[in-house]
Amino acid sequence: MKKFLSVIAVVTLSLSILSGCAQKTATTTAPAATPKADVVSSASVTKDPVIFTKDISKDGNWIIAITDNMTVDKDLVLDGEFNNKKKDTKGKLIIQRKVALYAQDAKHVVTARYTLIAPKMIINSPNASIEHGIFKGDLYVNTNTFQLKDNKVIGNIYFKNAAAKAGFKMDAKSSVTGKQEVK
Repeated sequence: MKKFLSVIAVVTLSLSILSGCAQKTATTTAPAATPKADVVSSASVTKDPVIFTKDISKDGNWIIAITDNMTVDKDLVLDGEFNNKKKDTKGKLIIQRKVALYAQDAKHVVTARYTLIAPKMIINSPNASIEHGIFKGDLYVNTNTFQLKDNKVIGNIYFKNAAAKAGFKMDAKSSVTGKQEVK
């Protein structure tokens, strides 16, 4: 009887092991649809010209800040439409793009100003601004809502059309050493 129970135990154990290794019938269910998330854009802070060039593209961030003087040997293109995560009085996200040529402290006081040098920068982003530093090169403005805030341009500003020139704003602390014309 002992031998018979041993054989039964071995057979039972073998069947258990083999059934665990057997191929299971695949059942497929369609994956649940996931809603698309809104793209969240944060600030990009860099002293690397390669990163800066990427971050001002349409795939970049709404604020692009440099942390030191920077020279880029090719034309720059500020492209894409971004929001600053704030809403207007109607509840719509505010479109804005900022090139920050400065450092600031916790109270948002400017603590350092930087110079960005490039042959030219093409401004395609709506509601774009260059702020609190120096841009050395020519600006080509293709949007009707570009502005300088406490920024010096050592170069010219060329506007795509009269509407782009009319929409340009510059505060009293800003200056342009060259021409401002439609081209």
